[in-house]
Parts: sequence; C-alpha cells; structure tokens
Amino acid sequence: MAKSKASKIVAVYTRVSTDGQKDDSQAHALRQYVANHGITGVKWYRDKISGKDLNRPAMKRLQADIFAGKVSTVLVWKLDRLARNMRDGINLLSDWLDKGVRVVAITQQLDLAGAVGQIVAAVLLGVAQMERENINERIRSGIAARKAKGLSMGRKKGESHLWSPAKRKVDPDVARSLRDKGVKVADIAVKFNCCRQAVYAALR
Repeated sequence: MAKSKASKIVAVYTRVSTDGQKDDSQAHALRQYVANHGITGVKWYRDKISGKDLNRPAMKRLQADIFAGKVSTVLVWKLDRLARNMRDGINLLSDWLDKGVRVVAITQQLDLAGAVGQIVAAVLLGVAQMERENINERIRSGIAARKAKGLSMGRKKGESHLWSPAKRKVDPDVARSLRDKGVKVADIAVKFNCCRQAVYAALR
C-alpha cells in the first residue's frame, strides 16, 4: 500500500567537496528555513565528497528513499549541491520531479515541481556550470601569466604557512565560495598568492 503524503519525510541534503570543508553554513541556513516554515518530519543527508564522485553515500541513501516513495520534498542550499555536472543534475532533478518530489533550493528561492521545474532547473544548472568554467579559466590564465614571469607558485623555502602574510590574505568567505563552485584548492592558492595549506586553514 502506498504511503500517504502526510507520512512522507522532508529530505535535507548538504554536500561539501572535501573532508577539509564543513557544511556548517549550508546546514545553518537550512535549519533556519525548516524552523521558519514549521517543517516537521525532516531527515538529513550529508556528504563530504566531490559532486563529480558517483560514490556519494548520503546521496545514495536519498535516492533509495525517493525510489521507495518515502520523500515528499528535498531541501538544498543551492541546486549545484546535488551535482557538479549539468547533465547529471538535469537527469537527477527530472527523475525526482517525475516522481512527484518537490525540490526547494533555499538560497536561490526556487521551488521546483513538474515539467516547468525541470526547464527552470536545466537553465540554472547550465548557468552554474558556465560560471565554474569561467572561474577556472581565469585562474588558469593567472597561473600561466605568473609562470611566464617566473614568479613562485608557493611560499618561500623555510617560510611557515601558519604565520606567513599569505595566510592572512586568504578571505575565508571567498575561499569557501570558490571551493563550493568546484575550484581546486591549488587554484584558490594562486588567486590569493599563498600556499595550499593556507587555503585549507581558511576553509576550516
């Protein structure tokens, strides 16, 4: 016998790209949304792994619960938390929406359902992918320019990354934003002209 809509859960999904990152900002915003909207029957699914990695344990559990008809709504911070690849993201959302699952991206103020939701999701995921590619291209150009000028890509030999000026130049909010968009730690380090360890410290 099918489960009634009232008995279904609201799934909250978060993902960060590496173990060094925390999903506190995502989780905090999602908890506020749940509380402000009086949502009950919530189940959390939290991954700490790249969106390109198909072996995402929490996502697999979420998919299984959706397939079993246990989920009425999926709440996410942004749509690109679900997948880093546009095609995978569209396929995933299309499958969920076809099953009658509502998808809400709280920071983008999106409430997706049905065929119209699929179209909107496809456009937004495409824009997100282009933004990531543009950021990566600009950073790669910066790396090439520095190498052409013979500039060092890291800290000087013997310099401690814990107390170096480079560490203090890393803006944690900007670093997290770039990492959430799929930018590699090495590329973020180039942007801030610091070592990778300084970026990891800022992300923590």
